[in-house]
Amino acid sequence: MCAVKIIVDSTSDIPAEECQRLGIEMIPLKVHFGEETYLDGVTIGPGNFYDMLEASPVMPTTSQPSPNDFLELYKRILDKDPEAQIISFHLSSEFSGTYQSAVIAKSMLEGEHDITVIDSRSASHGFGAAALLAAEMAMEGASKEQIVEAAHRMLKGMRIYFLVDTLEYLQRGGRIGKAAALIGGLLNIKPILTIQDGVVAPVEKTRGTKKAMNRIIEMLEEEFGRSPVHVGIGWSKYDEQAKELLARMQEKFDVRSVRHVLIGSVIGAHVGPGTSAVFMYKA
Repeated sequence: MCAVKIIVDSTSDIPAEECQRLGIEMIPLKVHFGEETYLDGVTIGPGNFYDMLEASPVMPTTSQPSPNDFLELYKRILDKDPEAQIISFHLSSEFSGTYQSAVIAKSMLEGEHDITVIDSRSASHGFGAAALLAAEMAMEGASKEQIVEAAHRMLKGMRIYFLVDTLEYLQRGGRIGKAAALIGGLLNIKPILTIQDGVVAPVEKTRGTKKAMNRIIEMLEEEFGRSPVHVGIGWSKYDEQAKELLARMQEKFDVRSVRHVLIGSVIGAHVGPGTSAVFMYKA
């Protein structure tokens, strides 16, 4: 049986030690502070990124890997194992050109190779969870077709809700999507956001963080009831709100596993510090 190799980009927010344990290859996006450029998860991590973000007089920008970056990675994998089957998971193509770079790199390869590039239509653990599942299945000897089917099923069944401290970062970074209508006059209004059709979308507006968390729990209860679930809980720099959300979910749901997700530099550049995110899918 051919080896199945999993690739992710750094916006999957999978820790380096997990990538190493599961044999996942990670390709970094870039973060730019003025003239300085950093590789997400390589030369900059969440620990120093959020300190820089709050101290910097300029807003950071981000950029995708080039097709040549992907081509080099594909060649390195195929040089080791010419029969390798590759599944490449990436940030929503609505947010970034990363997926397109991967597709272009695939077309640049000479010869016939088995590479599947997946536009997750999601971000962070929203597709990181699917990549982790794929890597675990690959280690257990599942076929590529089984892995791709299971990953797509998880991506389809994943529910994501998140709260930002301010919409400023989404607005300035051009990633605010359908939530643009919420800008202006949001005194003590806490919008609940999600990712829908690959873009940021508003769910509803609540007055204050407590009510927002209550409403998130209610919506998840409507969706999952008492079915066993897996939970991802994400945060950017400050985790108090995320911890409270997790405690509430553990009271209300049949939680089979919890994954803690420190939101990385690229996603963090667009949501800012103080963001909390919930990822839930059926066990």
